[in-house]
Amino acid sequence: MARGIRRSAGPLDHRAQAILRVVIEDYITSAAPVGSQTLVERYRLQVSSATVRTILAELEMEGLLSHPHTSAGRVPTDAGYRFYVESLMGEVPLSPVEQLTIRHQFGQVEFATDQWFRLAATTLASATRSAGIATPAKPRAAQIRRFELVPIGDRMASLIIVLNEGTLKQTLFTLDAGTTQEDLEEAVRRLNASCAGRSAADVAEHLRWFDQAPADDAIFALVRRAGDRALRLLREFDAATVEQLFSDGLLNVMAAPEFASSEKLRRVFEALENRTYFAELFEAVTVDGGLRVYIGRENRPDEMADVSLVLAPYGRPGAAVGFVGVLGPTRLRYPQAIGTVRFVSSLMNDLVDHLYS
Repeated sequence: MARGIRRSAGPLDHRAQAILRVVIEDYITSAAPVGSQTLVERYRLQVSSATVRTILAELEMEGLLSHPHTSAGRVPTDAGYRFYVESLMGEVPLSPVEQLTIRHQFGQVEFATDQWFRLAATTLASATRSAGIATPAKPRAAQIRRFELVPIGDRMASLIIVLNEGTLKQTLFTLDAGTTQEDLEEAVRRLNASCAGRSAADVAEHLRWFDQAPADDAIFALVRRAGDRALRLLREFDAATVEQLFSDGLLNVMAAPEFASSEKLRRVFEALENRTYFAELFEAVTVDGGLRVYIGRENRPDEMADVSLVLAPYGRPGAAVGFVGVLGPTRLRYPQAIGTVRFVSSLMNDLVDHLYS
């Protein structure tokens, strides 16, 4: 997934690390290249501008900073951000008040599982002033919780399948002439009795029993048709690694000066529509099981070379897993983003545990 940007030279001394850290944190705040004089004056470094210039040049030689031709200052490279994330920064956890507020918001939708992911994306966007993203918790093999059949006119019904983790799947199909509300209710009763709690493989095996039903039994025929349609939906759901990606706060990213060019942002939007890419991310994040940071060109698609992702998995391995995260320019506030993503991930873990307990 990641394209190598690691530096290969030896460790930096404490003075070089301190200067690299203030350059990165100043640039994250200002989005302006940072010069030696600015560093000496703004951060009261106990060294001369000449010494700072020498260290900046060394950091540039190490590949941790770059030197835009139009400015005397330096800006961090992807490798510089990577060194900062792994060696220099301190994680900034959410304050107790922020944690309490977010817990309260999730408490309002405790049993509305379809709202968790939208709320997670919105919470992450608001707390980090970037874009928040979230995927629903998805099992390897979904199981049916219950069926519903809702008539739509005389010859049409909506088949609704509620999966164990709360996901709703819905499809329409035609009814035979003369099908009554009582017929639909009886069909639902039989479907729930025979297929609830079953995976696609189990449903396929169980539906074979209906082949032995009398050909003139209208209820059996209705149950078989609905069961076949449910089986198709279940298999399609299982085949899609990431079926949905919720996002919020993309306007925050649009406001960053790095994306003054609409073309840059358009490429990011295109990458966000690439389900294959997010399926790869899903596998990497949920299998590894820990928080991951992708910086700039570490992202595989070229369209994502100007952004960073902070992602963390949540859920129950073997039952249902998803991920939550933050997307922003490489000039991301990594300490805040990592602390917020980690907290929301732990909160989503609690929700999934409650759902399956």
